Amino acid sequence: MRRAGLVGVPRVRPWSWQAFLLGFVVVAASAALQGACVALGARLYFAAFLPSLFVLGIVAGAPAAVFAAVLTVPLVWWAFIPPFFEFTPLSSANADSVNLFCLLAVLLIGLADLCRVSMTINGRDGLKSSGESAATNSQ
Repeated sequence: MRRAGLVGVPRVRPWSWQAFLLGFVVVAASAALQGACVALGARLYFAAFLPSLFVLGIVAGAPAAVFAAVLTVPLVWWAFIPPFFEFTPLSSANADSVNLFCLLAVLLIGLADLCRVSMTINGRDGLKSSGESAATNSQ
């Protein structure tokens, strides 16, 4: 029986240059999507970046996703928080948005890493059993 996994999605080795390049590309694509959302009037500064961090964490691993999250904060501060294309001191509300993004990024990257590990375990035919179940008593 075939185990569940991401069918057709190539996985990249963590800590490879391909993983970090993929992280940079994902941030650029998310910035383009976020720019379109801002042009339509949305004021959710990190909305396009959170799902992409999760997918990046599954495909390329936690190091690339952390790299993308660290790259996202100054990018959003510079390009999407008014005044646009300037680094100005953050207001209290904008600082709260950055803090909330950091919290959610940590949680999503951790969840993505757990998903990646469980897919790796399932891809190797699961955990090897010793022949006895933990629920049975051998007495």
